[in-house]
Amino acid sequence: MNNNTDIEKLKFPIGRFTCPEEITPEHLKIWKITIREFPQELKKTVENLSITELNWKYRPDGWCIKQVVHHLADSHMNALIRVKLALTEDAPVIRPYEEALWAELKDSLRDDIQPSLKIIEGVHERWSQLLDNFSEHDWNRMYYHPQHQRLASVKEALGIYDWHSKHHLAHINQAFSYKGEFNF
Repeated sequence: MNNNTDIEKLKFPIGRFTCPEEITPEHLKIWKITIREFPQELKKTVENLSITELNWKYRPDGWCIKQVVHHLADSHMNALIRVKLALTEDAPVIRPYEEALWAELKDSLRDDIQPSLKIIEGVHERWSQLLDNFSEHDWNRMYYHPQHQRLASVKEALGIYDWHSKHHLAHINQAFSYKGEFNF
C-alpha cells in the first residue's frame, strides 16, 4: 500500500459522501432507518472483540477500532446537538471540533468501548424520536458550518450521518481484514 489510490480507498472504503441533488422522501426513509439501526449493527460488529482486535488499525496512520467507536460517540453527539440547534434557532452557527485531537484524548484511547456504545445507543434513540416527528419545515431547517463556510439543511446532515455510520463500519470491517497489519 504505497500509492495515493490505495490510501484513498483505505480512507474512504465506501467512497466520499455525495449529497443527492434532490433529497427525496425515499432518501429520508432509508437514512432514518440507518440512524435507528446503526447502534445495534455497530454493537453486533464489535461486541466480542479482544483488546488486541480493538487496537487494530484500518489503514496506515489511521485510527484503531476502539478510536473509531469512541469517535462515533463524539461525532454523533455533536450531530444531534446540531440538529436541535437548527430546530430551535434561525440558521445557528455550529461549533466544529478537532476530531483528530479528540481521538487522542485518554477517553478515546481506552480499551473499554462500552461507555461509547451506550452513548451511541442513547443518542440514536433520541435522534430517531426527533426524526420520526419532523414536519417538512423541520427537514429544511439550516445550520451554518464555519469550517465548510456554508449552510447545511437538516435533511442533508441526515444523509451525511447515514454515510458516516456506514463509512466507519466499513473501516472497522477493513481493520478485521488486515488483522493488525497497519499497527507497525
